[in-house]
Amino acid sequence: MGLLDKKYHDSNIIIVSLESALNWARKSSLWYEQFGLACCAIEMMATAASDYDFDRFGVIPRSSPRQADVMIVAGTVTMKMASRIERLYEQMSEPRYVISMGSCSNSGGPYWEHGYHVLKGVDKVIPVDVYVPGCPPRPEALLEGFLKLQDRITNESIIEPKVSEESEKKTTGKEPVGAE
Repeated sequence: MGLLDKKYHDSNIIIVSLESALNWARKSSLWYEQFGLACCAIEMMATAASDYDFDRFGVIPRSSPRQADVMIVAGTVTMKMASRIERLYEQMSEPRYVISMGSCSNSGGPYWEHGYHVLKGVDKVIPVDVYVPGCPPRPEALLEGFLKLQDRITNESIIEPKVSEESEKKTTGKEPVGAE
């Protein structure tokens, strides 16, 4: 006789898996680090203002990468800024996510062809989870990007996938532990 065999008639009891509860908590309290580089930063600030109210989704700005879960890279990323973005990303704790906001951050934007000083997409230096298109994207687009990120977090597993012996040998070049 376990607890789950009994029927609960109290409407205040919810039974969910630990993974679902943790994912719900993580997606409902995303703290973001603002990295506004150009005109997209104005739209990012408008999204945090009272008209669009990021806070209602549990999205709160932080000024330190060590306290942030999400980095929003908004605007033109120059070659000089690329190493700084990479350094800030490395300072964030796991799990960490990146939203690339605007066509300049996504692919270089109007500087794609002739901008020798512009990085052709922030994904060249750090992994990007969600791309928000536009030049600059409207606040609604950034909100949609956060909703996509929340959907992604909902479907994540907190258990690491089991690495097969074959793939471990390919990646490390060593025999897996216990394989003799």
